[in-house]
Amino acid sequence: MHCPVCNYKDTKVVDSRLGQEGTSIRRRRECVSRKCQYRFSTLEEIEILDLMVIKRNGSRESYNREKIIQGLHKALEKRPYTSEAFQSLLHSIERDIQRERKREIKTSEIGEIAMNRLRGFDKIAYIRFASVYRQFEDVGTFKKELENLLKKPIVKKWPRRKSGSSPRKRGTNP
Repeated sequence: MHCPVCNYKDTKVVDSRLGQEGTSIRRRRECVSRKCQYRFSTLEEIEILDLMVIKRNGSRESYNREKIIQGLHKALEKRPYTSEAFQSLLHSIERDIQRERKREIKTSEIGEIAMNRLRGFDKIAYIRFASVYRQFEDVGTFKKELENLLKKPIVKKWPRRKSGSSPRKRGTNP
């Protein structure tokens, strides 16, 4: 890997640590150029490859992680969460997609997986996501989904904001 400061062609790994859920590795690296010796971190994550998504109209496209990220950001807009909690949510959704062990997956299946994970992460975000995903057409449908949400117990699995930390602001990267 090239050094991000001097662009020297080689760096060495000084330290490697497994990420929180075992789905990533953070590596501390150092430039081996005697003049630079800059230290920096890299993050190695699992990437879903060779997965085709079947859209509602029947067309197919390659899996695109950014689409899930955008949908989650819209649902979580102005809601308090940490970037670590968001990454944990995203990894759990992608892990559930991988557990399907399919070469093709319908957008409806991805949507259900995301909703199941959002349900335990943030109820408001869940309702927002469900209202768009399930295309609520009237207040009755919305009310029915709220009633279902209130009936089922929810077990939270992600850390909320740490005391003293501020929620993510709109328009900033998690």
